[in-house]
Amino acid sequence: MSNNDEMQSSLKQLHQALGIPANYVASCALPLCLEPVALVDTELDFYQRKQRLTPAAFSAWSTLREAATREEVSLFLISAFRDYQYQHDLIARKLEKGQAIEAVLRVNAAPGYSEHHSGRAVDVGTLGCDALSEDFGKTKAYQWLAENAVGYGFYLSYPPNNAYGLDFEPWHWCYREE
Repeated sequence: MSNNDEMQSSLKQLHQALGIPANYVASCALPLCLEPVALVDTELDFYQRKQRLTPAAFSAWSTLREAATREEVSLFLISAFRDYQYQHDLIARKLEKGQAIEAVLRVNAAPGYSEHHSGRAVDVGTLGCDALSEDFGKTKAYQWLAENAVGYGFYLSYPPNNAYGLDFEPWHWCYREE
């Protein structure tokens, strides 16, 4: 069995364990996100947890954050790389709390389909705003990102009414290596 076959089999098992519908991949149109070969440690996140990104994404994130700081805009990491099992566990905890899988999949991609697996996605926070809140879209930090992030290679992944059917996530940005 090839590495790709093993990964696909593992993802299928994770999906089945969560009760993710068999047509999920076709219906959501999210691309498969492979886990990177190389990751580096970043600064600690808002919760003082270790986070990792690809070297290029971390360099770009650091440069972006420094530029924002110079303009008196507060940005900090809330989340970065997640492996497939972490994504499974995150979704499983929500299901254990009684959330329906359909509701969970509007805010969390299934294992294998989260940009966090790529090591290039960051969930971003700012002072004075609850983490992972749509209210982030009303902050000075979001406005700064909307105007400047692309210059550092970061793009808003899930704008309002996005093609993937995911809820608007103003805090979720992904570095796109050219």
